[in-house]
Amino acid sequence: MEEKYLAAKQKLEQYHQEHLLNFFEKLSEKEKVKLLDDILTIDFSQMEDLFELTKKGEVFKDSKIEPISYIEKAKISEENRKKYIQIGEEIIRTGKYAVVTMAGGQGTRLGHDGPKGTFDIGLASHKSIFEILCEKLKEARNTYQVDIPWYIMTSEENNDDTKNFFEEHDYFGYPKNCVAFFTQGKLPMLDQEGKILLTEDGTIKQAADGHGGVFESMRRNGIIYDMISKGIEWTFIGLVDNVLAKIVDPILIGLTIDQKVLASGTSIVKRDPTERVGVYCKRDGKPGVVEYTEITKEMSEARDENGELFYGEANMLCNLFSIKVLDEIANNKLAYHIAFKKAKYIDSKGNLIVPEKPNAYKFETFLFDVFGTLDDMAILRVKREEEFAPVKNAEGADSPATARKLYEDYYHLN
Repeated sequence: MEEKYLAAKQKLEQYHQEHLLNFFEKLSEKEKVKLLDDILTIDFSQMEDLFELTKKGEVFKDSKIEPISYIEKAKISEENRKKYIQIGEEIIRTGKYAVVTMAGGQGTRLGHDGPKGTFDIGLASHKSIFEILCEKLKEARNTYQVDIPWYIMTSEENNDDTKNFFEEHDYFGYPKNCVAFFTQGKLPMLDQEGKILLTEDGTIKQAADGHGGVFESMRRNGIIYDMISKGIEWTFIGLVDNVLAKIVDPILIGLTIDQKVLASGTSIVKRDPTERVGVYCKRDGKPGVVEYTEITKEMSEARDENGELFYGEANMLCNLFSIKVLDEIANNKLAYHIAFKKAKYIDSKGNLIVPEKPNAYKFETFLFDVFGTLDDMAILRVKREEEFAPVKNAEGADSPATARKLYEDYYHLN
């Protein structure tokens, strides 16, 4: 360990982060090993670059923003519907389809002590979110006589709990060998002087690198290679908390292939111009998502001749990708977005600091930033009440109560 300690100390001196070893002797042997491993694997040069970014702020380039075209699922002709379903079902039935669920979050905001996927939304059956999603795979298994590979992105914090939950519930009757777990990436948090923060136990304070990190995590954990070895051609990537997500949809697959694009996404119509959601758009001719903070009031309220919002296709974070682009995306770094957060930490004297206002920078990548690397993508507009029931807040909108009502209504459980 002494050799590793000296190497870490030398690296910290180079980047003026020596304080990270201030409480080294107070750590357990296990904590010492973890701290040294973290120090030796952190890209401190990258952290310096990210700190410089905080000084400039996030300046959106002067882009040309235009509406994006879409196809409304409910208005697809019967001829095209049959064509898309035939194409999509062939992909599923021949084992060329996989599902990735991003489940790195905890259920803290819901008052739940554990991974969000283990949360019970209050159905009479008391099914967890994970079981609700798994049922969609089991339904596809019965329909297409194939076991769809399910890759679940956890976090360092909830990985063990998630795996144990699946074991305790016997994988909800799904084949264990068809479920694989991999962990999300993390980045250190910085204070306003560019110093990396220490946690209460003297280790490095890190935060998840955002849902855009799913691609690099898939590469780093060998998931993309595993998909290629299995002959997977198309992969659905979505968040864990949408209990109505159609994670196996032959229409979306067929539409994407028919339009000869390498990615697609589902959208829902914004409730009104003020809804705080990102919307699909064209940015300098490329597909993208424009955040509600980026567009003017005039743009958000603009309507076409049919009275529909020009910028009304809300991003659901339900996307389909060709394996052809996944590896390329995973090897290209996405731009980082800065979040200024409140973060507890240990100061240089060993005092626990509990801030009353934001004091630390967190760095995230967003999945939708990859769209700008594509020439085009397909957008399938779907109905909220059929495909979007997120569980994000303890009460009010997008809560267990609203998600449960939507789920029960859709499956006629009332």
